[in-house]
Amino acid sequence: MAYVISDECISCGACADGCPVGAISEGDGKYVIDDSACIDCGACEAACPVGAPSAQ
Repeated sequence: MAYVISDECISCGACADGCPVGAISEGDGKYVIDDSACIDCGACEAACPVGAPSAQ
């Protein structure tokens, strides 16, 4: 199951920089994860300073 980014996102980009498959991009007001590209590795969750990404 893919990760999702909550509204806690502060748009810092740390998650996108940490994503090994480039599944994260800047969205409207927060970053978003392409669920078809996400490999469920958890790198985004580890990189985020506010804990916005989580497994769903």
